Amino acid sequence: MNTQEITSFFERLKAQNPNPRCELDFKTPYTLLVAIILSAQATDKGVNKATAPLFEIVKEPEEMIALGEEGLKSYIRSLNYYNNKAHNIMKMTEVLLQDFGGKIPTDFEKLQTLPGVGRKTANVFLNVLENKPVIAVDTHVFRIANRLKIAEGKTPLEVEEKLAKVVPDAYKVNAQHWMVLFGRYICKAKGPKCEQCPVTDLCHAK
Repeated sequence: MNTQEITSFFERLKAQNPNPRCELDFKTPYTLLVAIILSAQATDKGVNKATAPLFEIVKEPEEMIALGEEGLKSYIRSLNYYNNKAHNIMKMTEVLLQDFGGKIPTDFEKLQTLPGVGRKTANVFLNVLENKPVIAVDTHVFRIANRLKIAEGKTPLEVEEKLAKVVPDAYKVNAQHWMVLFGRYICKAKGPKCEQCPVTDLCHAK
């Protein structure tokens, strides 16, 4: 896509959904970070089902420590890789309490020092909680960026760096949400709903 087409792409997504939001449910900054970690290789719907009862008793790091790793596993067994996720969340929580006094850092580099928190997780967290103009590249964003030729790349980092350059500043805060939702419900990996697509005339995947 050229610059004009990219601008039109986001203009149309904004017209359909002026205030997009992350579909993960959370109650506090800590529960948001936990939900994002759990969402790897899982659907937001599945994560929300698992965390609904969990977040009734765990809202802060101290409560997660009190619950314990085995206790956490009992809530998230329905999710892929729940053993690894539970272990990472407990380690993340321990480091959070030990090194940051239980307060999640909003510095991108410091955030990634927490166990289980990589670049994508950090970007999602900072975008959702702090409204920072960063674009996390998940499977949906990666597919859309390449399929529509908005920002082609062979790795998530390459796509992220290109999106940072080509997405107009006015749309950067919400770009991640628009692209995720567009990929989740319209431009699916298999069987994209082209007849419902608001940007078919801009599509370069034909």
